[in-house]
Amino acid sequence: MLTIAVFPNTNKPEAPRVLQRILDFYADKAVRIIMPVEEARIFQHAGYGVTDIENIKTDIALSIGGDGTLLGVCRRYSHHAVPVCGVNIGTLGFMADIELHELEKKLQKLLDGDYRIEHRLLLAGSVISGGKERFLGHAINDIVVKGGVARMLHLGLSINESHLLDCKADGIIISSPTGSTAYSLSAGGPIVNPNVRALIVTPICAHTFNIRPLIIQEDDAVHVAIASIPQDIIVTFDGQVCYRLLPGDEVVVRKSEAQAEIIKFEDKDYYQILRTKLWRPAGE
Repeated sequence: MLTIAVFPNTNKPEAPRVLQRILDFYADKAVRIIMPVEEARIFQHAGYGVTDIENIKTDIALSIGGDGTLLGVCRRYSHHAVPVCGVNIGTLGFMADIELHELEKKLQKLLDGDYRIEHRLLLAGSVISGGKERFLGHAINDIVVKGGVARMLHLGLSINESHLLDCKADGIIISSPTGSTAYSLSAGGPIVNPNVRALIVTPICAHTFNIRPLIIQEDDAVHVAIASIPQDIIVTFDGQVCYRLLPGDEVVVRKSEAQAEIIKFEDKDYYQILRTKLWRPAGE
């Protein structure tokens, strides 16, 4: 029997209807559906709710929402090799591979094992404070250091043991290739195929011409030092989880030993997705 963990976004109006389609499709098949207790209660399917869902043996995790929902599920399973597939009811949907018009067809492909798994690089972020390094968490898209208010920061950027420069900027984005089409792209970073093994360092509104987006090796470690200026400074993980930083702290971003596993189908091509999601000509 196949065990599928379903994570519906509670803020999406379409989510109850899509969830019901999934439950109806698998109702007469050798599939066990589980959900987090809170989501199961909210969607009035308490019988599917399980506690500590990340530690229950699961074959597939299915997110219902946009890419943000899928990112959150990937982080939940960062310590477990569970492939994640997204049903897109968001706006763009670069990562969520199932559109509503093809839902049942793709649910059957999941049942048949007719898909591939892409192993995506995960970022691991930590902070050095008072001489001690503390792990904060994983991100699949990006880890961002920025001000909590609209003021420039004084930041020091180093790669491995090499200090590159000190600069004034609104922040710095350290992105995976998967996240190259997210915040980094908006800040002027390059689009990078998610299967390229690299990290991307993109400044946010840097007050200098001496720094440009960098593509570095996946095994490099990025160090962002926070100057001793009293203001709100935060580090965010995929824009969903944030921590307050103190002057003198240093954020370190490395490739994680863990990986995200994303389910993809053969009828979807990365460059086709780029064209249809970003570059569709007017009138098409």
